[in-house]
Amino acid sequence: MPMTRRRLALGLSMRYLGYHAAGWRHPRANAAGTTSFAHYRTVAQEAEAAGFDLVFLADGMAVRARDEPEGALAQSSQIADFEPLTLLSALAAVTSRIGLVATASTTYNQPYSLARQYASLDLLSDGRAGWNVVTSWSDAEARNFGLEATPDYGARYRRAEEFVDVVTGLWDSWDEGALLHDKENARFLDAAKLHVLNHQGDEFRVRGPLSVPGSPQRRPVIVQAGASEAGMNLAARTADLVYTVPQSKDASIAFRKDLRERAASFGRDPDTIRVLPGIVPFTGATDQDARAGYDELNSLIPDELGRQYLYNQMGDLSGFPLDGPVPPPPAGAAVGSIAKNLYEMAQREGLTLRQMVHVAAAGYGARVIVGAGHSIAEEMLDWFHSDAADGFNICAPLLPVAISDFSRHIMPVLEKSDILTDRAIPALRARLGLPDIKSRYS
Repeated sequence: MPMTRRRLALGLSMRYLGYHAAGWRHPRANAAGTTSFAHYRTVAQEAEAAGFDLVFLADGMAVRARDEPEGALAQSSQIADFEPLTLLSALAAVTSRIGLVATASTTYNQPYSLARQYASLDLLSDGRAGWNVVTSWSDAEARNFGLEATPDYGARYRRAEEFVDVVTGLWDSWDEGALLHDKENARFLDAAKLHVLNHQGDEFRVRGPLSVPGSPQRRPVIVQAGASEAGMNLAARTADLVYTVPQSKDASIAFRKDLRERAASFGRDPDTIRVLPGIVPFTGATDQDARAGYDELNSLIPDELGRQYLYNQMGDLSGFPLDGPVPPPPAGAAVGSIAKNLYEMAQREGLTLRQMVHVAAAGYGARVIVGAGHSIAEEMLDWFHSDAADGFNICAPLLPVAISDFSRHIMPVLEKSDILTDRAIPALRARLGLPDIKSRYS
C-alpha cells in the first residue's frame, strides 16, 4: 500500500479505571471495574464509537505497587487486573474497527509462544492486533520468574533486540495463499509457501515455522515506549508506533526528530514510524469545568497513595518537606526518563513537592492538561503541525467517563481539521496509514 498523507492517530490507554490514582473513589466509578469484562467492553465499544484508532493495555507481570509509605498498598486500585491478551481476545469479539494493543515482556516470555499469541489475536480480530514491546524493569516481576532482581539494562535490551527479530521472523512463516483448502485434490497447503526460520542466536534457538497463519495486515503492529538510548534504538529499528511522555512541545519535537534520524540510520523510511505522546486530558465546556473535575479527583487522593505515585516515578523523597521545592530525582529512580521529565516540569513551573504529588497521581508520568475542550484540541493540532507528534495516546483520568468528555468537548474540533484517520478502515496497520509489510521470503 502506498503511503498516504499524514493523519493524526488517536489511541486510548484503558488499563484499570483510568490514570488517576483516586479514580476508583469517584462517585461515578465502578470500583470493581478493573476485573470486570463488562467495564472493559463498555470502554472499548465507546472508544470505537468515538473514533479512536486503538485501545492500549499496559501490563506488568507482578503486583508492582509497594507499601511505601506504609498504608499506600491498601489504597491502590492498581493491584488487580486481567492478563491483557486474554482480555483483548474477548474484546475482539465485541468490536470490529478499533485496534487492540497490549504489552508483553521480552524478559519473561519466549519468542515462539508470544509470536503465536499475537498472531492469534491478529487473526481473531481480522488484523487489529499490536504488540507493545517492553523489557520489564521491576524486581517484583523478576521475583515471579525465579530471579532476585531484574537483569541489568544491557542484558535486557540485548535479549529484546533478538527477541523482536525472532518474533517478526516467525510472523513471516506463511506466504499469502499458502492455505489452499483444496478438497478435490487433497491439498490443504502449498508447502513451498511455508517457511522454517531456523534462528540460531546468542539468546534464542527457534526452528519454526509458526503454527498460526498470517492475518489481513500480515503481522501485528509493533509498539515501543523506551526513552533510553537502547530503547530509542530498538524503537527506531523495529517499531511502527512509539509512545513517549514529554512534558513540553519542544521536548517532543526533539524526541521525534531524534527517533526519525535513528530510523534512517537503520535504513528505514522515517515516515513509517508514528510518535504518540501520552496526555492526560481533564476537560469540559470551559476551563472552569475542567479545573473543577481535576480538583474533585485530586481531593480524593489519600496522602500515602499520592506519595507512593510520586516515589514510584522519582525515587524516595520522604526526607523532603511537601511544601518545599521538588528536589532532583535520586540516582537509581525506577523510570529514569519519567523522573527527569517530571523534575524539569517542576523547575519550569515552580511546583512544590505537594503539587508534584498531584501531577504524578493524576497522570502517572504522562503530561496532564487541564482546560476547555477547544483549547486542548487546538494544542493537539499545534503539536501535530509542529512535528511534535503524529497522534496521541490519550491516558484517560477516569474510565469510561473520560471517553464521553473527550468525544463531546475535544473530538469535534479535531474532526473539523480533516486530518483524522478513516474510521471505515478496520485493519490497524492500514488505518494508521502504515505501509504494507513485505515478507523476508518475498
